[in-house]
Amino acid sequence: MFIDTHTHFYSEEFDEDREECIKRANALGVSHFILPAIDSESIEAMERMHQQYPNKTSLMAGLHPVYVKPETYKQELEIVARQLKNNPQKYVAVGEIGIDLHWDKTTLDIQKEAFRTQIRWAKEYNLPIVIHCRKGFDEVFQVLEEEVNTIEGVFHCFGGTLDQANRAIRLGMKLGIGGVVTFKNAKLAMVVQQLPLDVLVLETDAPYLAPVPYRGKRNESSYIPHIAEKIAELHNCSVQKVAEVTTRTAKEVFKLSI
Repeated sequence: MFIDTHTHFYSEEFDEDREECIKRANALGVSHFILPAIDSESIEAMERMHQQYPNKTSLMAGLHPVYVKPETYKQELEIVARQLKNNPQKYVAVGEIGIDLHWDKTTLDIQKEAFRTQIRWAKEYNLPIVIHCRKGFDEVFQVLEEEVNTIEGVFHCFGGTLDQANRAIRLGMKLGIGGVVTFKNAKLAMVVQQLPLDVLVLETDAPYLAPVPYRGKRNESSYIPHIAEKIAELHNCSVQKVAEVTTRTAKEVFKLSI
C-alpha cells in the first residue's frame, strides 16, 4: 500500500479523467491521496473531491506562499483561520505553507508573516505542517527555529542538501520525495541514499514533476511506484519495504487511521 502525501488531484488538469486516474493508482496500490490547499479558490474543488471520495482523500488547510499577496493575504489567512476553527478534525495538516523566492522576492516579509501565523495555528490545533520551500531554505529555517523546538510535518518536494535534510529532521520534519529523485544526475538521489527510510514519505505533487519515464508530462498518483522503485534501488531494498516504511511514516505524521 502506498500513500500519495501531496497531490493536487482536485485541480482542473484532472477534470476529464479523475476517476480513471484514481482507478489506475488504486490498481498499483496507491490507496490514499492527501490534498494540499493553495488559496481560497482551491477550496471548492478540494471539498468536492473529498465528498466524492471520502475514504480515499484527506484535506489540508493553508495558504501557499506564492499566493501571499499584499492586497489579499490577510483575507486569505482569515479564511484558513475560519476553516481550522470551525472544524479542525476535518484537516490532517496545515499546508502547503512556507517560503517561495523563485517568483517574487518582494513579498518575503509577508510570506514570513503568513508562514509564522500558520505554524502557530498548527501548534494550536495539534496538526502537522507541510512546507513549500523554493529558493528559501535559510528563510524557512529561520522562521521554524524561532517558532518551534520541534514540530511534526513534511518538507514537501524536498530538494536540499544532506545538511539541510538533517537540519529539517532535527526539527521533527519528514521529507517528501517525488519524481525529481528519478531524474538523471539528480543530486537528490545522493541525498536520499544517505538518509534512513523512516524519514521519507512519497508524493507526486501531481500534476507537476512527473518521474522518469514520464518526465515533462502530466504527473499522476499512479506514478508513485516509480518513485518507490528508485528509492528501493538507492537503499538496496525491496519496493515492498519502501511501501511499508513510507506508508507507516505517513500514517503517523498525518494521524491517519486508514
